[in-house]
Amino acid sequence: MHVAIPLYPRFTALDAVGPYTVLAFAPGWTVTFVAAERGPVADDKGTLLLNAAASYAELPGPDVIVVPGGSGTLDVLSDEALVGWIRQAHEHTQWTTSVCSGSLLLGAAGLLEGRKATTHWAILDFLTRFGAEPVSERVVTAGKIVTAAGVSAGIDMALTLLAQAADPVTAQSVQLAIEYDPRPPFACGSPGTAPEGLAERALGLIT
Repeated sequence: MHVAIPLYPRFTALDAVGPYTVLAFAPGWTVTFVAAERGPVADDKGTLLLNAAASYAELPGPDVIVVPGGSGTLDVLSDEALVGWIRQAHEHTQWTTSVCSGSLLLGAAGLLEGRKATTHWAILDFLTRFGAEPVSERVVTAGKIVTAAGVSAGIDMALTLLAQAADPVTAQSVQLAIEYDPRPPFACGSPGTAPEGLAERALGLIT
């Protein structure tokens, strides 16, 4: 199974690296970072570079795509090189997935019309612009399209995907191998559980 993760300026690192780590551990799976052209792409902090080992043109028909989000997502919604590649690749994929605001790029490619989908809580309603039905869930599966909520949900999405595309035991083995056993120190991972006023402060960190 060949997975392609497209990179673009100001993507969020964990959106890409979380699913990469899960899927790269799976036996028989290969993960390739792609971009408009080969070479390093900077994340949304400008301090981490991931290397795109292939261009979009060099990997037109992967089995799986994982589209990350980030503060640069809105800037590339009209980037036909990226959006066109997503649209074309989707015709060949077994699974088309996204993390966080990456679902907006699926929407821009015309893939979410009439489908349930999720994204980061702060922009969930944005999905309606693409004809999608926003769902406030950690992971949403709609046919072969799987979307994940904000950032860390990409790990859950990748494990969910692996269980469906391979088998649950493989997904469980990978989860144990990477010791994914989250026990956050605070119960504030969503607006529903966060203390009053914290959402505004959190938004200040990502806008």
